[in-house]
Formats: sequence, C-alpha cells, structure tokens
Amino acid sequence: MKGSRMNRKIIDCSLIFLCLTLFCLSCGINASEPENQPVLTQKQQLGKVLFFDKNLSTPRGQSCADCHAPEAGFSNPDASLPVSRGVHTDRFGNRNDLTASYVADIPDFHYDADEEVYIGGTFWDGRAADIVEQAKGPFLNILEMANPDEQAVVDEVINSEYSDLFKSVYGENSLENAIEAYNQIADAIAEYERSPELNKFNSKYDLYLRGELALTDQEMRGLAIFDDKGECHECHPSGLRDDGSHPLFSDYTYDNLGIPKNAANPFLYLPEDLNPDGAEYVDLGLGAVVEKLSENGKFRVPTLRNTAITPPYLHNGLFTSLRDVVVFYNTRDTGPWPPPEVPENVNTHELGDLGLTAGEIDDLVAFIETLTDDYVPEE
Repeated sequence: MKGSRMNRKIIDCSLIFLCLTLFCLSCGINASEPENQPVLTQKQQLGKVLFFDKNLSTPRGQSCADCHAPEAGFSNPDASLPVSRGVHTDRFGNRNDLTASYVADIPDFHYDADEEVYIGGTFWDGRAADIVEQAKGPFLNILEMANPDEQAVVDEVINSEYSDLFKSVYGENSLENAIEAYNQIADAIAEYERSPELNKFNSKYDLYLRGELALTDQEMRGLAIFDDKGECHECHPSGLRDDGSHPLFSDYTYDNLGIPKNAANPFLYLPEDLNPDGAEYVDLGLGAVVEKLSENGKFRVPTLRNTAITPPYLHNGLFTSLRDVVVFYNTRDTGPWPPPEVPENVNTHELGDLGLTAGEIDDLVAFIETLTDDYVPEE
C-alpha cells in the first residue's frame, strides 16, 4: 500500500511537470532551462506560468510578461511609446512601466517618522503596500488587462493546463473561492518575482564587487561621479548593504524631480470615460495616494539595475535615452526646460544644477551601463 501511494505521488508529479512543460511551450517559454539557470521552487514555477499566461486578460492576449519582458530587464520591450498599451490596443496606462526585476526587497509602504519621508510600496506612487498587492492590480485595471472581476481570472486558471499545479501548491479546493484563489494567484506571481530569475546580481558591477574583474577607467570615473559630484548615491546607494549583500540602487523614498509633462503621452488623449481630465490631467503621484499637498508630484525612486535596457525613462516616459535623463538632472535649473508638471515640492538639493561636463556625463552613463544583468566577461 505504501509503495502504491509513493508511485501515485511520482505519477502526479510527472503529470504536473508534463502539463507545465506543455503550457510553457505553448506560451513560448523555454521549459528546458540552460544548466546555469536557477532552480525554482514549485510555487515559483507556478508564478512563472501565471506571469507568462496570455489567457489571463479580457480579451485574451496579454500577459504580465508583455509589459515586463525578460529581454528588456523585465520592463516594457516596446520603447516606441512612453507608456504601456493595454490588451485593448486603443487604451494606454498613464505611466511608464517599472521593471519587475529586483522588486523582492522593496520595503512595505510606510512612513518613517524619524526621517519624515514615505518609503517603499509598489507602483510609482506606493498605492500597493507590497508586491503581492501590486500583482493584483493589472488584471483588473481597465487600461491594462481589463478583466471584469477576480472570477474571470480564476476561471482561466481553472481551465488551464496548469490547474493541477495550482492545486498542488495551494490545495485541492484552492480554486473554489474566487477571492481566495485570486489572492493566491498574486502570491504565486510575487514568489516568482522573488526568485533568482528576477534577482540575478550578475551585472558587470556585481562581478567587480566580487573581485572577479576590473571596471574600465571610464566606468571607474563614472562611479566616482555617481558617488560624489553627481550626488546619485543620495537616492541610489551604490555600496554594499548592511548585511553585506549587493546594492539595489534605490533608497525607495519619494521625490518630485521637477519633470515636465509629457505631451506625447497617449493617456492624455483617451476618451472622457477613461481620462476625465483629458490633456489637463496632472499626475500628483504619492500626493494623491496619501492625500497630502506636501507629497504632490513625488514618485518612488526606482532601482537603477537594468536601467540601461529599460527605456523610456521617468514616470511619464519623457526621455528615450539614458544620457538625456542625466542631462536633464544636470541642467534642469539652468537649461531651457519646460516647467515641472507639479511645481511644488521639487527636489532642488540633489539635482538641477550639478555642473557636470559632457565628458563626465558620458562617464556616468558608462557606469550605469555596468548595472545590466547577464554580463559576459570578454575572453
């Protein structure tokens, strides 16, 4: 009897793996990972399948990975638009997509009374407390995956080729209650986002920190500027963390960088039922979430990891090149830039008139480019 139960477990696991493999192949996911790929837990495998499933939108056709593609640093692979297009191709979000890589260590949203600043949370404005809550948002956003309710998402999972895998992770009856199942879907996606696939720490800079290679002279000059004259480290700490782990290049606070409105943002021209303010829309960021005038125009500091391959840049996708962003930070208060979209609360202490030369800007960009994952040393 004991041997029979064991054989059944082996068969069940084999069927789950077969279903997962077939589903991955149908979605274009490489199920036979290279030898150096990290091994995922069962929950992370489930989260990955959910992340790439194009059936979890209404109509079908858009997955999480369409706006957070691995080849683009888990950001939007379509750099031709400042913001993302939804599953309905005539709809657009109001903001540029943040990368899904390195979100695992974002602190839960909270107010630091000592520093008098808000820290953490997800999305640009911190409206989701953590990455589990964040994972719930796009499925029901009318501008994104446009599902009418949680049940619509759960029904797709029930009818999927990986439903047995879901039940193996969360229990045989886990798909019977829509709200509970929806929460578990988000939990699995968040667990995938915590996996080594999205937190690789294998950039050129990581190899440099481990003593495995040297940076070029230009990259070293860029690092020096990053930590001194450019003042980048004030919001994007570059040193080892307290526990000795590699830096995440964000302090996860919120800032108003004085960014002008992006007139090319297609969200501004959506119909009134989708954007009641039309072209007059003003994005208040954190201020709208916490309902404080003192936080208007502030957005969470993003990680700089993979930023070289994740254009466009800033919350409204205003800039298409990394160098242009640095030029703006350098000359915001001295150049012929349009006024800030939100003129109050602008950070005038750490950017705006940095005094960087053209060569120093190039050096700084060269350093930031060392933060891209999957660096392969030259032989």
